[in-house]
Amino acid sequence: MFELTWLWAFILLPLPIAVYFLSKPNAQPSAIRLPKLPTGLGKKATVSRWLVVLIAIAWISLITALSRPAWYGDPVEINPDHRDMMLAVDLSGSMSIKDMITDNGEAIDRLTAVKDVLHHFIGKRSGDRLGLVLFANHAYLQTPLTFDRDTVQQQLDRTVLGLIGQSTAIGEGLGIATKTFIDSEAPQRVIVLLSDGANTAGVIEPLEAAELAARSDVTIYTVGVGAEEMEQRTFFSTRTVNPSQDLDERMLTRIAEMTGGQYFRARNPQELEQIYQMIDQLEPINTAQQTWRPREELFRFPLALSLLLSVIIVVMRKRNG
Repeated sequence: MFELTWLWAFILLPLPIAVYFLSKPNAQPSAIRLPKLPTGLGKKATVSRWLVVLIAIAWISLITALSRPAWYGDPVEINPDHRDMMLAVDLSGSMSIKDMITDNGEAIDRLTAVKDVLHHFIGKRSGDRLGLVLFANHAYLQTPLTFDRDTVQQQLDRTVLGLIGQSTAIGEGLGIATKTFIDSEAPQRVIVLLSDGANTAGVIEPLEAAELAARSDVTIYTVGVGAEEMEQRTFFSTRTVNPSQDLDERMLTRIAEMTGGQYFRARNPQELEQIYQMIDQLEPINTAQQTWRPREELFRFPLALSLLLSVIIVVMRKRNG
């Protein structure tokens, strides 16, 4: 957006005309006696029309520079006290079990349900820095902490099962998520860990990783995913099984308690959505924002034009004089 900071400066535009008409004429000089009159006394002094135009443009440019023109860029929101939040998502083979029943009765796999809910959760975290850690046989940092929520959503949407194995390295997932907070100066550091099993892989135990997180002032919220009952077809009939029998709820609860967080149980997409709403309430979004608009001063351009024209005017007057 273009703006003239001192618009009142254009009041000075007619000043040269006012000076020309209001100033007193020069007094007639005393008569000078010469033995011989110089030639050309009968000719009237003329001023070049181009010279008048240049003088006018130079004056207008000078007044424009005085008005301090500036260009303002798009508003930029700054969050002085942001929160850092890492999302640790289980990609083990059991996340492919289709035991998450939607409102319309459709059975979807656990990872799809997690993606749908997390997609909305990430979109609401305006003002937070978010990151993504994925774990199965091993854990790795998929997305470092960033204010770019769209990038985190895209990286989550691209996750596929079997990418890093079939086991569950919960301890490694927590360890890598905690490690990303080493250089963080955020007053709140949070990990949301989502898993459907027990720790079966990795080089660090979950409780050991939780102890490290507690020493680093990191709060962990754990979410256990998976239905408690599921109809399984056999050759002759169907039977009811518990698809979440491998879920280590005691361990997930202990991890959360050690860091001042909470453990939640999600048996379907609706409960999973409610859990993230509860986490929103426990870790409210930071609304303290400052808005800044980048400003570029433009007075140097009309000022340079005025100076350039002044030099041209002086040269033209010397040639005509």
